[in-house]
Amino acid sequence: MQSKGFFKMRLPKLIKCVIFDMDGVIIDSEEIHKKAYYETFMSIGVVVSDDLYKTLTGSSTINAFQKLVAHFNLTLNPEELVLEKRKRYISFFENDPNIHLVKGVEELIKHCYNHGLTLVLASSSAMVNIDRVFKRFNLNHYFTAKISGADLTASKPNPEIFEKAVILGKTPKQNCIVIEDSNNGVKAANDAGIFVFGYKNPMAEDQTLENADFVIEDFKELKAMI
Repeated sequence: MQSKGFFKMRLPKLIKCVIFDMDGVIIDSEEIHKKAYYETFMSIGVVVSDDLYKTLTGSSTINAFQKLVAHFNLTLNPEELVLEKRKRYISFFENDPNIHLVKGVEELIKHCYNHGLTLVLASSSAMVNIDRVFKRFNLNHYFTAKISGADLTASKPNPEIFEKAVILGKTPKQNCIVIEDSNNGVKAANDAGIFVFGYKNPMAEDQTLENADFVIEDFKELKAMI
């Protein structure tokens, strides 16, 4: 990981649009996603190693289960597995009062919004989960657009989601930045040609973020740059 103060790619001189990932960047939900995944893995009798699970982080749920069905040569329907995992996630989300926004992200969102920046959400989560989070934490009015990778042809690390975010944000990519906490998300932003900040979420220590243009551990660092 690069040291603080070192930019791999030149930071845009004029930032007009901030593209946020959701899980692990806006909401600390990585743990309940992992619990929902592993309960589903157990229900179908497969053992997923930490290394294999690491490759799924940042991908859409359908993409993850398509990969696992192929990996384990299963005869199961990936779409049905998505529904099973989603039911478990919803149960955790609705019954855990301790689920919270990532520290400092609400202040960053308000700071960007108050300075007239365009905010776009580009998440691999299903739109139903995105809407659930945005309603619970009253975030809708800050964002110009919300994109679900589950609705696209390809999932992160494919750059399609960020290319679409640039279009919906009506901003040239040279004036955009992405905030990501997963290696798959960072690669997607890299391949889209957009400056990407890697947020080192303590809940995702298995993600190196080594290809991010700059790595932050506190959103105060990013707030000071915008």
